[in-house]
Amino acid sequence: MKNIYLFVYQRDGEVPMNIEQVEKIGKYLTENISKVIVGKEETIRLLLTALLADGHVLLQDVPGTGKTKLARSLAASLDGKFARIQFTPDLLPGDVTGINVFNRKSGEFELRKGPVFTNILLADEINRATPRTQSGLLECMEERQVTIDGESMKLGNPFFVIATQNPVETAGTFPLPEAQLDRFMMKLSLGLPDREEELSIMERFMREDPFEELMPAADLSQLLEMKKAVKNVFVHQEMEKYMVEIVAATREKGRVVMGVSPRGTLALMRGVKAYAALLGRSYCIPDDVKHLAVPVLAHRIKLSYGYQGEAEAKALIGEIIEETKVPSENFG
Repeated sequence: MKNIYLFVYQRDGEVPMNIEQVEKIGKYLTENISKVIVGKEETIRLLLTALLADGHVLLQDVPGTGKTKLARSLAASLDGKFARIQFTPDLLPGDVTGINVFNRKSGEFELRKGPVFTNILLADEINRATPRTQSGLLECMEERQVTIDGESMKLGNPFFVIATQNPVETAGTFPLPEAQLDRFMMKLSLGLPDREEELSIMERFMREDPFEELMPAADLSQLLEMKKAVKNVFVHQEMEKYMVEIVAATREKGRVVMGVSPRGTLALMRGVKAYAALLGRSYCIPDDVKHLAVPVLAHRIKLSYGYQGEAEAKALIGEIIEETKVPSENFG
């Protein structure tokens, strides 16, 4: 049996999807992915938030925590196309985007499309490829298009990149430059499971892989309708000022060399709208901003010498949240 949840929303003419339907489908997707990924419901919700907000996600975790399973489960839950690139030092940009190959039989060049022509792309261990190859993803992520031999082609809709990197093994890697990190809406981590979760994983995978029986919980047309609904989530002017104050504070702290860019401000705004919709609200509240500030902003900050750790950047965002005045509950 396929598409078991598609009764949740069927488009009737031009009737738009409402926030309640966005919440329901979001819950179905989270529950569906949780059949494979144990105990990471909030991380899955943040992943869906980035997807609905037209962003991309960087997953930083040690090997074996389920990063690939998460990406494949998301694609399967949406009945979308999935592609995986294993980044290595000898990978070339054409291996990512595609190349024109000469066909001797026809006497013409034919396009051999790369793995970016998909809906969900897993860029596995992205920091193992050279900067030249990494840069092949920049146009894809930002403009949702790829240029091959001077010809630009649109990518799929949706096009969502989940890139991974291992924080432990850094020998022979090429750290992502700040401009490339800024392209990712969120930096997330699945983390290691606790004892109960690991027991649950063992029981779930004892006889078979639950991914093999995973059915779609929605389809891509529904996802596009969800995106349209998210755009209509209301952001009060006081909430806009609140987000701007937080971002501005990242540029004014003494130990910060580079604060959050305007791209980060827009990412935060789009993120809180999508997160509010997944929680069933047609408006944003300060708690949405507080919850998303670290995953959206921390990786965009470059600290001065002696404060280079990721933990310090997260702590700085937490410090800014504590210091920034929260809008009154009566602002609406």
